[in-house]
Amino acid sequence: MEWLNYHHLLYFWVVGREGSIVRASEHLSLTQATISAQIRALEEVLGEKLFSRVGRNLALTEMGRMVFRYADEIFTLGRELMDTLKGRPTGRPIRLVVGVADVLPKLIAHRLLEPAFKLSEAIRIICREGKHDHLLAQLAVHELDLVLTDAPIGSTVKVRAFSHLLGECGVTVFGAAPLAARYRRRFPRSLNGAPFLLPTDNTMLRRSLDHWFEAEGIRPTVIGEFEDSALLKVFGESGAGLFVAPSVIEAELRRQYSVQIVGRVEAVRERFYAISVERKLKNPAVVAISEAARQKLFD
Repeated sequence: MEWLNYHHLLYFWVVGREGSIVRASEHLSLTQATISAQIRALEEVLGEKLFSRVGRNLALTEMGRMVFRYADEIFTLGRELMDTLKGRPTGRPIRLVVGVADVLPKLIAHRLLEPAFKLSEAIRIICREGKHDHLLAQLAVHELDLVLTDAPIGSTVKVRAFSHLLGECGVTVFGAAPLAARYRRRFPRSLNGAPFLLPTDNTMLRRSLDHWFEAEGIRPTVIGEFEDSALLKVFGESGAGLFVAPSVIEAELRRQYSVQIVGRVEAVRERFYAISVERKLKNPAVVAISEAARQKLFD
């Protein structure tokens, strides 16, 4: 494996920033001969010339400009790391990479993440969507800072992480106006034989619904099963069948999809979790998400 000599890279970076070896030697308190030798050693390793002479000054070559951009980012991040460790502000936005499980309703994900954007500090959130297990694998290798999902981390998953319950709520049965009017009467007995759009059977919500249907002796007519909760709602909006969603987003669903409430089922609970490698949440954006969920969204 080839290793880069970061001392050589540092001297190159300072020369590139200062524009001359003379000024760089003053800044680094090193002789000009020492700096020149270090830069020649870096050029030999890279196999490219990094500077060309313009009068008394040095100008970066095309390759030099590329190397300088990398060096600038490396040493800027190094300073920020030391500032962070010493509790000093870095001036860089808080960066939060969040994995959102594909089974999580988009409106719930939005409501959970929204408080992070209202922090006084600048923030940059990167959202990645995927399967629960795939996101946990990314979390384990620190590609993600947080996973938002509808299930805690299972005992069979070999990932050292911690599940933080954000809140829970019952579910509401929705339908386009004609279906809602038809099946609202004598709810929930009216659901026997009713056309239903359901999440796929690998989700917590589907398993909970199946148990409730069984306990109530209800046999819905399953019209479709969906992994994508947003697509399921689009079909629900078109009148293809009834569907369920967390009661906490009733108002948004009615407004966005022009559907009506058929009835509420408190016995079926939707739970939402933040999964992190930290036992105690520390990232200010994650803390804001957790506190807002518990105090406002699911109060």
